[in-house]
Amino acid sequence: MATEGDDVTAGGCSPDVVVIGAGVAGLACAQDLLAAGVAVQVLEASDGVGGRMRSDLVDGFVIDRGFQVFNTSYPQVRRRLALSDLSLRPFTPGVLIHTGTGRRRLTDPVSHPSTLVDLLSGRVAGPRDLAALGALAASDALLPPRRLKRRSDRSTRAALARAGFTDAFVERFFRPFLSGVFLEDRLETSARVFHLVWRSMLRGTLCLPADGIGAVPRALAAALPEGVVRLDTPVARLTDDGVETAARATVPARAVVVATGPGAAVTLMPDVTVPAYRVVTTYYHAPAEAPLREPTLLVDTRRRFLNTCVLSEVAASCAPPGRALVATSVLGADAEGRERALREALSEVYATDAARWPVLAVRTVPEALPAMAVPQELTRTTRVAPGRYVCGDHRATGSVQGAMASGARAAREVLRDLRRR
Repeated sequence: MATEGDDVTAGGCSPDVVVIGAGVAGLACAQDLLAAGVAVQVLEASDGVGGRMRSDLVDGFVIDRGFQVFNTSYPQVRRRLALSDLSLRPFTPGVLIHTGTGRRRLTDPVSHPSTLVDLLSGRVAGPRDLAALGALAASDALLPPRRLKRRSDRSTRAALARAGFTDAFVERFFRPFLSGVFLEDRLETSARVFHLVWRSMLRGTLCLPADGIGAVPRALAAALPEGVVRLDTPVARLTDDGVETAARATVPARAVVVATGPGAAVTLMPDVTVPAYRVVTTYYHAPAEAPLREPTLLVDTRRRFLNTCVLSEVAASCAPPGRALVATSVLGADAEGRERALREALSEVYATDAARWPVLAVRTVPEALPAMAVPQELTRTTRVAPGRYVCGDHRATGSVQGAMASGARAAREVLRDLRRR
């Protein structure tokens, strides 16, 4: 449970461990430390938990701070959350692809027989690519994760070529679709990461909580005891025996875990190395009615955007009654004229006039996802120095699973070191 106030120590007592940052990595770390009987204080600089996973209410619309989806297959998610409490609303399996000759649908034909028309006609994939898709699905869905992690690493583009996909199919489907997953459009992401992500998509369901993605960290925080999380408490620096807040309050602790974003982590721990991060901007439009009456991701072979979706078709609670909410993401920051060009693309792909759609919000996330280049370390120690640890998706994979797993690893390493003292 998150609280506010001047007393930054639980019950007025010094904690064993201070966790800086109440994103999902920090909350997962705190949860595991508390379960082991360790006194923990989580200090969060902002007015709410979640880090990049926050949702705002804007004129009756639920606006996530950047478009995100929730995958039910992640082991850390299933371990820590009661999925039924999140009121999850599923996306349609598969994806719509806007091409120069109209929309094409790619999904599992067993679950959705109507998609056989696009598949068998060759308008989406030819026999070679269909065979490669089947082999890829069987391999990634059935092999244990440890086997996927041990494969020699290469770029995703190289891995797709090795799997037998034609260049035409890679350009038609994988490149536009995976651009929205990895926030890069050259397919340079580690194949190890690609195979693990592909496995999670095959085995799970992509959803959105009815109250927005911010419901996920709120659920994690709600499971913690009262007073463990302190909001509006930025940490200015680490000290020899704990931390000092921006208000010059000192919090002694036997160990400190930095679970902030990468920029803040380097400020607090200059010796920490973090990867480059991808920047993404999401434009939220509020048309009078839904331009697509289904909860499906739509991608563009011309790559004028990463993906677009009518969120109010996924979760009706995202918009007031009688209104629609469309989220469209692009690589990079907002720039003059970009939203106008985006409207032209949206008019085409939705076959409507998007010129008059009201802009509800624009959200740029400068540290949206770590670059996961070859060779990619899938897990890294969180231990930086005696009593000093750092966790987050930059220490594992760029996902909710990666962030939580890094937090769990930090807790294990903290516990191991505390027991040695």
